[in-house]
Amino acid sequence: MIHSPYILTRRHFFRGLGLGAAAFAVPGAFAAALTQTPRQTEGPFYPDKLPLDTDNDLLVINENLTPSVGVVTYVSGRVLDARGEPLRNAVVEIWQCDSGGAYLHSKTGNAEKRDKNFQGFGRFVTGSTGEYLFRTIKPVPYPGRAPHIHYKVKRAGKELLVTQLYIKGEPGNEKDGVWKGLKDEKARAAVTKEFVALKGSKVGELVTKFDLVMGVTPEA
Repeated sequence: MIHSPYILTRRHFFRGLGLGAAAFAVPGAFAAALTQTPRQTEGPFYPDKLPLDTDNDLLVINENLTPSVGVVTYVSGRVLDARGEPLRNAVVEIWQCDSGGAYLHSKTGNAEKRDKNFQGFGRFVTGSTGEYLFRTIKPVPYPGRAPHIHYKVKRAGKELLVTQLYIKGEPGNEKDGVWKGLKDEKARAAVTKEFVALKGSKVGELVTKFDLVMGVTPEA
């Protein structure tokens, strides 16, 4: 469950970026320019035991007062169908390693140093405009992989998409086999986004916008 103080943060965050309801309420306006988000491997580290707390704030577990280590990052966007229509009641899941490269998984590397204050996994159910938001940390590299965040989108019990989000301009992308596996430039651009400073933040927070375009219609 998302606690009420964070709900306020979420509202203020969207408003500060100019992403109020009107920004999300233009279904189909840019459908011709949309690139379907490419599928990518789920990888071996989807949590094999989900945390007790699965909300959209990955920095704080339940009522724990100790935050996780890392650069605070807000990841937001919309879940859209191929026509640019928003998908309501889509479940967006993300998971990623902590600042030391450890996942929330029994077979993760660096398990002995895993940040116990990092949730590692979160969920968000989209509203009428298809929007989602997570507060997490900026992804970090680990051996063999460039920084990335894993995504899974489900709706009505059906898995619609598994993909990954990368940092634009990250040197490690060119050495990452999964990223390089996307041969189409538009497909690469669809999952490689800028992480920029959050306007007005005094603690170095970052923000990125990542729209997820499905190959389905709202009725599917």
